Amino acid sequence: MSQHQSELTPAGRLRRLIESGTTIAAPGAYDSFSARLVERAGFDAVYLTGLGATASRLGTPDLGLLSQTEMTEHARNMTRAVSIPVIADADTGYGGPANTERTVREHVQSGVAAIHLEDQMLPKRCGQLGGLRLVDAEAHVRNLRCALDARGSDDLLIIGRTDANGPLGTAEAVRRAKLYQDTGVDLVFVDGITKIREVEEVAAQVPGPKVVSIVDGNETTALTIRDLDELGFSVVFYAVTALFTATRAVSDTLTALREHGAPGHGPASASYAEFAEVVDLPAFEHLDHDYGNENRK
Repeated sequence: MSQHQSELTPAGRLRRLIESGTTIAAPGAYDSFSARLVERAGFDAVYLTGLGATASRLGTPDLGLLSQTEMTEHARNMTRAVSIPVIADADTGYGGPANTERTVREHVQSGVAAIHLEDQMLPKRCGQLGGLRLVDAEAHVRNLRCALDARGSDDLLIIGRTDANGPLGTAEAVRRAKLYQDTGVDLVFVDGITKIREVEEVAAQVPGPKVVSIVDGNETTALTIRDLDELGFSVVFYAVTALFTATRAVSDTLTALREHGAPGHGPASASYAEFAEVVDLPAFEHLDHDYGNENRK
């Protein structure tokens, strides 16, 4: 990173990446540790997935169970753990205009680069689930305008998200995405896409900066980052890839431990030294060496 880039805020760095015209891959992280792994793998941004945060904090489905303060605390911890921009799931804004205003201000203070706000009714659900209930598009337009006003002169990016694709179809999702663009948000995001045809329709019909989410288990995983770049997407989320992989790996490891009565019979694991490097143990050891009570000279 150049000196000029390092002087930019996380939001400024994300804007610079988007303005470069190349699609940004932002894998989902469910906690600060997984965010560190995303950064170490060489990605330019990380996505704080609400589904993953709910699973890691509560062990429950993404049904709107985490509060605004719990999510912003999660975001704050994640931004402290990595230097790359964090894009956060801010659900619906957690209530009325006053809640949206506070949600934006709290996320600005947390240090995230961007948030997305969706057009579901409370209580919201994961965008990949059935049974979604949506607010009127005009109501979400007002919500997004409130968020933009709350942002003020701060450089937090606001992403207008619609969940209309599943319950109402791609045509309505495209219509809503265009309405949300007209508010002045920085990007729009049609969630709940499960088919390559839907990705292509959104790409062709929604101009300007936009986000797509590629979810493991559906046919859109056949699209490469190059394909999505050619289609004109600014950001791609791989929201659950790390979470689902970790779920299987940990489950298989514990099953093998139970069956064999000793470690080493499941999937390959990291060494303690490799783990210590991820959590930056040497930096803390240097602090102890330089400023601790014991004389280590």
